[in-house]
Amino acid sequence: MGLEFQGREFTFGEIEVRSNRLAHVLAARGVVTGDRLCVYLVNCVEMIDLYLACVKLGVIFVPINILYREREMAHILSDAQPQALITDAELAVTVSIWHPAVLSAEAATMPDSRPAVALDGDAPAGIIYTSGTTGTSKGAVLTHNNFAANTVNLLACWEIRDADRFLLALPLFHVHGLGNGLHCWLASGCRMRLLERFEHQTAAEVFLDFRPTLFFGVPTVYVRLLGLEPAAARELGGFMRLFVSGSAPLPAQVFDDFHALFGHRILERYGMSETIMNISNPYWGERRAGTIGFPLPGISAKLLSPSFEPVAPGETGEVYLKGPNIFAGYWRRSEATQDAFVDGWFRTGDLATISSDGYYTLCGRKSDLIISGGFNIYPREIEEFLQEHPAVVEAAVVARQDKMRGEVPVAYVVLEFLIDTAVLGELCREKLASFKVPREFVVVEKLPRNAMGKLQKNLLGK
Repeated sequence: MGLEFQGREFTFGEIEVRSNRLAHVLAARGVVTGDRLCVYLVNCVEMIDLYLACVKLGVIFVPINILYREREMAHILSDAQPQALITDAELAVTVSIWHPAVLSAEAATMPDSRPAVALDGDAPAGIIYTSGTTGTSKGAVLTHNNFAANTVNLLACWEIRDADRFLLALPLFHVHGLGNGLHCWLASGCRMRLLERFEHQTAAEVFLDFRPTLFFGVPTVYVRLLGLEPAAARELGGFMRLFVSGSAPLPAQVFDDFHALFGHRILERYGMSETIMNISNPYWGERRAGTIGFPLPGISAKLLSPSFEPVAPGETGEVYLKGPNIFAGYWRRSEATQDAFVDGWFRTGDLATISSDGYYTLCGRKSDLIISGGFNIYPREIEEFLQEHPAVVEAAVVARQDKMRGEVPVAYVVLEFLIDTAVLGELCREKLASFKVPREFVVVEKLPRNAMGKLQKNLLGK
């Protein structure tokens, strides 16, 4: 049995037939190789059918964040210019809407043979729109080869096999759920239970019922799992093989607390919408807290200064990447694509250091860098330090304009229990350089995040 969803079970053969029939429906509606289809759905079997039907026809699959509303979707629909938007939501948009239930009804009368369409590996398979946390989102064009190279790497490096039981709670509209989750399931032939979404209230029940061996999550999910009862956590840890974290930095404190509670060291890795997976901690070997590990096979990485000079171990530089996972460019944005590459290397905009033994550690986005009185401040260092305090659940440090120093750091904190923030200020003064001490601590109920748990710092202070 290949797939479980909401009590229904599907074999891989059934998924094959469903997607073949749906591909014939799309073709009958005039969709051809190179066309785009936008999909706005929560996790469901129909979304898998649609993706596979698009792959088989050479149609470009364009998933849209289910949290977006018409205003946010308008840019994507205008940019991608799809043949249709497939959704069961009632929306006021300017493109044709096709309802999944109608497509499924039409598919029942279609042949179950695979469409005879010849495809090239460098042809676009999907357009993944970046989160757009600092401006208008751009469509990253991922090819069939990009997805294939990434999948082969993950199956080999994380030892994913058909014997695994895979619990997938990540949204399929994101490259984490689509590029990693869906493809690893399909290529390995393992059993997968797909959830519509992760719900921490029922997490223990779902884990203990399905008894997975493999789970992909984001840091906020692992923070939630730390709230499980110790007995449930021990039982859960007993049948799990591998926990993987990505899409946002995993605080070292969460890594340590999770190991203590579940008996597992989370495998943290680093990927992007434009590249799928780049760098990963090892399956066998030390999974070092706070780091993202080593470049995956076939992928080259280097750290460069603003003047494009290599940086020494321990020094901060921008991450540049090259490999078969790197996207083909931004959809219909030749200038943005050109700016994204230097001598064939993709410039990520992420800052990192490398240790003397090769482990990479992310320091944040280049755009997050705070320059105060001529000193560089990397917010993640301060955030990690603050999150070591038992009262601090989460912390985010951003820049505030300052007449004297240009910029100064300000910390936003989510607290487990109420404390005087002066205590945090005093701790920072004891352990950090004076220019790194936040000038203010703002207590908030929660930090603004997108659907994948990525912090949206641009919304802080607004």
